[in-house]
Amino acid sequence: MHNGNKPNPDELPTSAQLIKSTILAAVAAVAILVTVVLPSEYGIDPTGIGKAVGLAEMGDIKVQLAEEAEADRLLGLQNTSTIEEQSSLGGGFFSFFVGAAYAQTTEPEWTDQYSVTLTPGEGIEVKLVMEEGAEAEFLWVAENGVVNFDLHGDGGGNNISYAKGRAVEEEEGVLTAAFTGNHGWFWRNRDGQDVTVTLYVRGDYSEMKLP
Repeated sequence: MHNGNKPNPDELPTSAQLIKSTILAAVAAVAILVTVVLPSEYGIDPTGIGKAVGLAEMGDIKVQLAEEAEADRLLGLQNTSTIEEQSSLGGGFFSFFVGAAYAQTTEPEWTDQYSVTLTPGEGIEVKLVMEEGAEAEFLWVAENGVVNFDLHGDGGGNNISYAKGRAVEEEEGVLTAAFTGNHGWFWRNRDGQDVTVTLYVRGDYSEMKLP
């Protein structure tokens, strides 16, 4: 009799049996690798068995898909690099035109336009009603001659002259109201023929006062 908790020495495998089992397992693993894994995963079929059972075709497809995926990845990196290079080289140039196009599309139209023909010696005044600090863009043009002008303001006991000119054909800029009141232009034709003055304005004002 022997202790039930211990195996019978006669039942244990011998060293030769262990070595034989290890060798058989290794041979089986190699056989599986050569006949199954290599053909099905990498398209490598040294024995021809993979082709016979369809595993080699599966492996070829996997390899082809992997190659295509890598090619797509490399192409994507190349395209990204090209775009970044073009952006760094021509970004300023491109941005200039985009900015210009944006400015043109977002630039508001003139809110008001007024045109008057002055005979020799005749003068006229146009004012904008503005709050203190308000701004209005303007452009005026004298056609067929030149005029003298005075850009000024008044209101609430205040008076100011922003700019004056003699024999001027045109002027443009931004009028910023120094105080709440009326701000605008006085033109006089000192030429020897009729002169037409056309004024364009837009901005922060509530009313244009005409003669």
